[in-house]
Amino acid sequence: MAELWRWSVEHPEKFWPAVWDFGGVIAEPWDAVLEGGERMVPPGETGPRWFRGAKLNYAENLLRFRDDHPALIAWNEQGRQSELSFADLATQVARYQAALSASGVIPGDRVAGYLPNVPETVIAALAAASLGAIWTSVSPDFGERAVLDRFGQTRPKVLFAATSTRYAGKKIDLTERLSSIAAALPDTERIVLVGEASPEARQIPRAISLDAWLASIDAPAEPTFLRLPFDHPLYVVYSSGTTGLPKGIVHGAGGTLLQHLKELILHTDLRRDDRIFYFTTCGWMMWNWLISSLAVGATVVLYDGAPLSPRSDILWEMAEAERITIFGTSAKYLALCEKENLAPGTTRDLSALRTLLSTGSPLAPESYDYVYTRIKSDVHLASISGGTDLLSCFALGDPTGPVWRGELQCRGLGMAVEVWSPEGESLEGEPGELVCTLPFPSMPVGFWNDPDGAKYRAAYFEHFPGRDVWRHGDWARLTEHGGLTIAGRSDATLNPGGVRIGTAEIYRQVERLPEILESLAVGQEWQGDVRIVLFVRLRPGVELDDALRDRIRREIRQHASPHHVPKKILAVADLPRTINGKLSELAVHAAIHGRALGNAEALANPAVLDHFRNLMELAS
Repeated sequence: MAELWRWSVEHPEKFWPAVWDFGGVIAEPWDAVLEGGERMVPPGETGPRWFRGAKLNYAENLLRFRDDHPALIAWNEQGRQSELSFADLATQVARYQAALSASGVIPGDRVAGYLPNVPETVIAALAAASLGAIWTSVSPDFGERAVLDRFGQTRPKVLFAATSTRYAGKKIDLTERLSSIAAALPDTERIVLVGEASPEARQIPRAISLDAWLASIDAPAEPTFLRLPFDHPLYVVYSSGTTGLPKGIVHGAGGTLLQHLKELILHTDLRRDDRIFYFTTCGWMMWNWLISSLAVGATVVLYDGAPLSPRSDILWEMAEAERITIFGTSAKYLALCEKENLAPGTTRDLSALRTLLSTGSPLAPESYDYVYTRIKSDVHLASISGGTDLLSCFALGDPTGPVWRGELQCRGLGMAVEVWSPEGESLEGEPGELVCTLPFPSMPVGFWNDPDGAKYRAAYFEHFPGRDVWRHGDWARLTEHGGLTIAGRSDATLNPGGVRIGTAEIYRQVERLPEILESLAVGQEWQGDVRIVLFVRLRPGVELDDALRDRIRREIRQHASPHHVPKKILAVADLPRTINGKLSELAVHAAIHGRALGNAEALANPAVLDHFRNLMELAS
C-alpha cells in the first residue's frame, strides 16, 4: 500500500482518472484532469481545478441501477420498518423531483432536511441533486437556535421537516419548534411535513404533508438528471460552531463522488452484494458518505434512534438480522459496548460481518482488543479519520494489509498527508500537526457567505505562514508500519511544562477503568504554566474518593507518562457535547477560565457548562 500511496500522490493526473474509470463514473468527458495543482491553496483563479470540462450528476451515479436488488433497508428502535429496491428508489426520486420542480427549484437553490435517518431523507437529497440543487440537512435533535444558525445562512427554498421523532423509547413532538423555525425562515417557500402530521403542524404557514405534496403533481416513471460542471455545489455541511456561528462548508458534486468511490471501493472493499451500515444522523458527514454506497449498488441499512436503548444490543440484533457485511460506528459506541459487557460475537450470528469501521474520535488500543475478542476475531477493523471539512478521510483502512493495535492503517490514496513540527518540518515517528501538502478533489469549493475566501483560508491555510499547506487540526504521528495514530485535536493539545500532550492519550488510560463512563481533560492556566484538569463521569453509585483518584493517576502514569498525570481530578454529572455527540474540550476550557464560549447554542447541553464555572477546587 505504501508504494501505491506514494505513486497516487506523485501522479494525481494518472491516479484520479484511474479511480474515475474503475468506479464507473457516469459523466461527459473532461478536457484536463488538474489545473493549478502545484500549490495547496483554496480553489479559485490560481488554485486547483479538477476535471475541467466534465459534466455529471451525483444522483445519476447513485441511481445507475434499476433492479430489484435492495437499495435501502430502514430500522428504528422498534425493529425493521421498510425496504426499497433500486427500482423503487428511482421511482420515488422521480416523484420528489417532479414536486420540487413544480415548487420552482432550480440549480443552485437550497433544499434542506430537518429529518431523522429514514428513506425519505435519502430520496429528498437525491431528488434535489438530480436538479442541481444543493442539499443541506440537520437531525431532529438540533434545537431551534442550532437549526437557524445553519439554515438561516443557507436560506432553503424548500424544507423537508419531521413533526415528531423517537429516541430512547420516547416520542418527541417537534411541532412547536418547527413552527418557530418556519417563522424565522421567510424565504422558505414550501415546508414539506414528513411523517404523521398533527392538526397543529398542518397549520404552520407554507406547510403541506408529504402525501399531499406528492399527490399534487403527475410524476414520470423515471427521474431525469441535469449534468453540471464537476465542481457544481452538491452539499452544504456545517462546522460544529462551538467558537462562533457554524461555517457552511460547500462541497462539489464531482469531488464528493470521486472521493467517496475511492474510499468505499478501494479502502473499504465495498461490493454490490454488500450490506453497509453506519450509525449516524443526517447532521453528520458520515451520512453523506454512507449514501454514496448506492453508487456501488450496495444495500444501505439506515437506523433511526438510540444506539443502546431500549435494548443495549439493538444494533447487533440488526446486524444479525440483515446480514450486514460492513458495520460502521464511533469509537465511543465501541467503548460503551465494552462497558455494558456486550459480547455480540457470542450472542449474535455475525458470520456475514467482514469489516468494522470506527470514526468520530481516536479508537483506543483496548477497543481493538475488545473488537477481536468479543465481536469477531477475523473482522477487518478500520479506524478512519477525516471530517466535515473534506467530507471524506485523510486516513483509512487497507483491506489487503495487517491491522496494528491502536493504529489507523494507512493514509488515503491520493492524499498527500504528512505530519509537521510547529516549525513546518516533516516528521516520522514523532507527534505533530496533520497536514496535507497537495490538492485533492473533495476540497471544499468554498464556504457559504465567504465571497473573498477569507474564512476558507483562515480555517486551513494560515497556521504555517508562507507555506502552501492544509493544516487539519489533528495531533498525529506516522508509525513505522505506514499508518497513523491520532492523539486528538491539536487545538485541544495540552502543554504542561512545555510538553505537548494529546488528550486522547489520557482518555485511553482513564476509560479502561470500569468505574468511569467517560472523561474530559483540559489545561488550566496556573501560576505561569498549564496544569491538567481531568473531569470524569462515573457509573451510577460510584464515588470519586482518594483511592479512585490514585488508581486513575497510577493508570495514566504507568501506561502514558508522568507528564500526562492530571493535577486535579473532579467528578461531574455530565460533560458538554456538540449536537453531533462529540465532547467539547474547548467549551470546558472556556468555562473554567470564566470566558464566554463563542456559540453555546452549538452544544446539545449548554446548561451543563454552569457546573464548570467558579469551581472552588480549581482555585488552589
